[in-house]
Amino acid sequence: MNALDYAALAAAPIGSDPFTHVVVPHFVPAPILGQVVQGLPALSKGGSFPTGGLRLGDAARALIDELEGEQFRGAVDEKFGLALDDAPVMVTLRGQSREKDGRIHCDSTAKRVTVLLYLNPETEAWAKQEGCLRLLRGPDDIEDYAVEVPPVNGTLLVFPNGPTTWHGHKQFVGRRYVIQLNWMTTDDKARYELRRHRVSAFMKRLTRAA
Repeated sequence: MNALDYAALAAAPIGSDPFTHVVVPHFVPAPILGQVVQGLPALSKGGSFPTGGLRLGDAARALIDELEGEQFRGAVDEKFGLALDDAPVMVTLRGQSREKDGRIHCDSTAKRVTVLLYLNPETEAWAKQEGCLRLLRGPDDIEDYAVEVPPVNGTLLVFPNGPTTWHGHKQFVGRRYVIQLNWMTTDDKARYELRRHRVSAFMKRLTRAA
């Protein structure tokens, strides 16, 4: 693909409140974003779908390949100084947000880095702060946030995981496309996560075929 805005990622300031992160609006330029969205599956069910088990259009598949590739890994590595060369990668896609989604949490310790790439057009819901991801100062109050990221227009969010990387969003029910990429540790828990997602992909393919 090579049309992602790596210059904007390099230039974006690293935030420290409430934890280390970077936000890059329009990381996927608008013309390419439109092609990507046209090639996304409907995903009528909630939850995360491993991208290897999905039928994607050419532009959407090219975007996934780019995110899994060395240029993007190198750009994130250089930004945060994380030495990700040997880190396994896991990529999933969400297309529907449910009532129970968005609860405050930290990601699994098996995930060294979380990358979220938002593929939605701007809507009234996002303007009302529904479904906008919040980087939180603690685990108890969705209103105690330092940064809010509307899930629109190819916006990229990257943060190294840790015990206080609390995040969540106000309830939103409906279509909400987000690609999540994680570089994993190499321990048993990471291997379990990777294996679980491969099994999930296989079961979802069986369900579609039935």
